[in-house]
Amino acid sequence: MAKWGMVFDLRRCIGCNACTVACKQENSLPNGVFFTKTLSEEIGEFPKASRMYIPTICNHCEDAPCERVCPTGATYTRADGIVLVDKEKCIGCGSCIVACPYDQRTRLEPEMLERGLFGNGQLTPFEQQGYERWTAGTAVKCTFCHERVDAGLEPACVVTCPTEARIFGDLDDPESKVRRLIHERHGRQPMPEKNTDPKVFYID
Repeated sequence: MAKWGMVFDLRRCIGCNACTVACKQENSLPNGVFFTKTLSEEIGEFPKASRMYIPTICNHCEDAPCERVCPTGATYTRADGIVLVDKEKCIGCGSCIVACPYDQRTRLEPEMLERGLFGNGQLTPFEQQGYERWTAGTAVKCTFCHERVDAGLEPACVVTCPTEARIFGDLDDPESKVRRLIHERHGRQPMPEKNTDPKVFYID
């Protein structure tokens, strides 16, 4: 059984946000809901200033605080390491949202699924077919595009990235590209002091 994880190559990320758009489309995400974002940071001073782009996503932690605090067992970890939310069990209490140290969860409010792209309460055909997968009042997050992964495909954000700054693969396979990059370029997990053992790594 694979243990899925992702590597972000900060040398390659150009901040184009193609990943954000691909994720929105793949998951039919309502206005205001993002499963991945790209932050930016300015480094240095003029005339030697530069900008670094930092992709963010649910880290699918091995020791996930969101799972520990969920009172109904709605948040769970699959055998392959992907952390998911069972919307049938989620009561929308928000405990997982508060517990996540990476701010990577959102509660779907009814108005998010009702107001539509133009805010007039009329959903586009794309929204009509896509919003059926969501339930108002439940917590949502990145799923590593688990349905694509189960079909032998990579997450939408990975295949869309024009610079191959996102690398997805099996963390348990010593020959996988993610394992080699983590080893060769000293991959770092986000906020290691939280002791969550994320399955996302950054290299530069």
